[in-house]
Amino acid sequence: MTSNRTLSIHQPEDILGYIPHMLGYWPEDSLVAITMQGKVLGATLRVDLPTLASLEARAGFADQIRSFLIADEDANGVVLAVYTDSGWEDGNVVRQAIPLLEALQLSLDEVDLSVRDAWLVGPEYWRSAYCTDLQCCPVPGLPVDRIKNSRLSAELVYRGSSIGPSPRSTSAKPRLASPGVLDPLVLAAESRYGKQILGRWRSEHCLDTVLAVWHHVLNRVEAGHLLQCGTDAHIMGLLRTTLRVPAWRDAVVVMAAAGMESAKSGASALGLFVDDDDYSDTPFDPQEFGVAVPVLPAAKVPPAPNTDGDVFTYGDVLLGMQPDMPCWGTLDALEKVLIGLCVDGESGVVPAAALTLQGWIAWCKGRGSIAYACLSGAGEAQPGYRLAELLMDLLGQGTICAWARSSSTAWRGPKDTVF
Repeated sequence: MTSNRTLSIHQPEDILGYIPHMLGYWPEDSLVAITMQGKVLGATLRVDLPTLASLEARAGFADQIRSFLIADEDANGVVLAVYTDSGWEDGNVVRQAIPLLEALQLSLDEVDLSVRDAWLVGPEYWRSAYCTDLQCCPVPGLPVDRIKNSRLSAELVYRGSSIGPSPRSTSAKPRLASPGVLDPLVLAAESRYGKQILGRWRSEHCLDTVLAVWHHVLNRVEAGHLLQCGTDAHIMGLLRTTLRVPAWRDAVVVMAAAGMESAKSGASALGLFVDDDDYSDTPFDPQEFGVAVPVLPAAKVPPAPNTDGDVFTYGDVLLGMQPDMPCWGTLDALEKVLIGLCVDGESGVVPAAALTLQGWIAWCKGRGSIAYACLSGAGEAQPGYRLAELLMDLLGQGTICAWARSSSTAWRGPKDTVF
């Protein structure tokens, strides 16, 4: 469990400093819209900046943006930021941006989402889109360093947030894996555990043990203890092994988002388990990782109907429909573990699974560009990886995770920071 942390916004630089921390990178050629409920920031939407020559095209684009923003039912206002490299040198940046901003304002006014303010951000300067006072908005604008060094940006860095490179960058990609090469000790542990457990993926007892270890690791990471090559090579090898099994992969992410009971009951409801009579022993010793051995149930019974709303199906969780709010702190921890389990440029099922789960987490957070980068990387690591393809279809359809549509359930940035 993580506690919400409240930060105050005093000036535009604070909002503009918050955006790259929320997205995980500094946007390029982008429109960013943030809904507001009174003075509280809500959901964040980033889309590629369009090239729209006609009034009709701009109106159609604005209506599309509106269809996304109205999903935040509590919103009564919007702030906009246009990230563009064009028009700064010749002073035409405002003239170029105004037609699009006017189309957005007209469309949003129809649903009582007033545009509170709008800013233009370039590589060196930024400015208000509406201010004409040269005292506060000189030409070409104010230095971007005022955003990067804003009070709120500094506070987020202090709390552990960092800004990665843009997914569009050709020189650097988002941090989806660790640099360097795989530790031979990790590979050796992965091979050993693979021989012990991969043939037992339909054993309920084996799944219980796998989830117990993952639960232990995520609790450690959430408390600030990251896995380290060398000292944690054995457990890293085991975790990599479990990602090879789609049923275990899905159980891990469901557990992180919705809890242990949803992971176990969902697996049972899918009919994954076979008779455990031949698998009554523990497939490996979790006590070497400080994890208690799970206790097998006295008798197998069908899972009870979901009458209290606390246990959910895999489909409901993976589509972001249940629970009402996921365990964001645990999902953040899972994201960190997945990054640490693989290395840059690695190919195969394990990096494909790790990148796919990172893509799903990014989609749940409303970070479409990061999700696209992760899922594309999964396809490169293992062409035809099914879950990555299905999630890429969701992105292609413009589907926004239900959790990201409401300010009350959306991910609020690093360490569940709220405003």
